[in-house]
Amino acid sequence: MNPITLLLQSCQQGDVSAPNQLLIEVYAELRRLAAAKMARELPGQTLQATALVHEAWLRLGDANFQNRAHFFAAAAEAMRRILIDRARKRKAVRHGAGQVHVELEEELQIAAPALLDDEILSVHEALDKLAAEDARKAELVKLHYFVGLTFAEAAEVLGISEPTAKRDWAYARAWLHREITATR
Repeated sequence: MNPITLLLQSCQQGDVSAPNQLLIEVYAELRRLAAAKMARELPGQTLQATALVHEAWLRLGDANFQNRAHFFAAAAEAMRRILIDRARKRKAVRHGAGQVHVELEEELQIAAPALLDDEILSVHEALDKLAAEDARKAELVKLHYFVGLTFAEAAEVLGISEPTAKRDWAYARAWLHREITATR
């Protein structure tokens, strides 16, 4: 049995040292996933990959996970929710949505447009509709688009083959594109 799955079972059984051991075991992989996701964000982000991992870990809390795949799927969902919450906050009028960001330093810098925030929110809204139609394809989008897992990694988490993951991705992309352009 996978060592992560064993640690998850130990956590469920009340072993007080298991959560710390679990964090040590999964931290590097969570950090790599978060770094991959943050690399696709706009420059000037205040959220770093390490902070994303820590926030996701806190959101996972004391939840019970069946196995490694279930844990990483939950972590992917937590990271997705964090990024969506941040995008919503940046777009909120009370936080100056649409305003030009100016740094008060020697040089004035103008922040990049918040196009990525619009994209993240559009995908998120359409993803809920896709989940109602096909939960596995929606989960693949979360793992690949929001977390940055490769198709091989996402396939492992979902318990499907890599070619199936690629076919699901092609379908999901087309479905989401149609849904997003129809709502604009």
